[in-house]
Amino acid sequence: MENETRGMGRSADGPTDDELITAWGLIHEALRDIDPRLLKGLDTSGGDMAGPWFEVLIRLQRSPQQRLPMSRLAREVSLSSGGFTKLADRMAHKGYLARESCPTDRRVVYAVLTPAGRAVADEAKARHAALLREHVLAVIGAEGVERLAGLARALRDNARAGE
Repeated sequence: MENETRGMGRSADGPTDDELITAWGLIHEALRDIDPRLLKGLDTSGGDMAGPWFEVLIRLQRSPQQRLPMSRLAREVSLSSGGFTKLADRMAHKGYLARESCPTDRRVVYAVLTPAGRAVADEAKARHAALLREHVLAVIGAEGVERLAGLARALRDNARAGE
């Protein structure tokens, strides 16, 4: 029993502490190692696109009216308010997004995808999907992708329930 509480043995509830820590570490390692491959060549110049740029473009592209409150978008791409403001400034300078005030709540500012941003998002999305097929689907198969999405959704939803 002593070994089980210190992670040396397997309890009736599942993996040992070491196995659980290893599994979580493998998730981090896999994401760290594969993310650069999934962003390769996504920029319209053929260069790599920074992860937050891609996330912002895709989230806006997939949102109703292709706009989201800037504070929500900052949270969704895991940036501080100040960090997201700088990113939004750079993306606005490139012509990919615009800021729009909310007509009913002056505290809310929307990030809105511009036509140029939509074109970049469309191109990046197609390239990203091809890279996902090569580096994820080819490795774990369709069933693995479905399982992975289900597991990720369960972890995300559980984490958000505690907010």
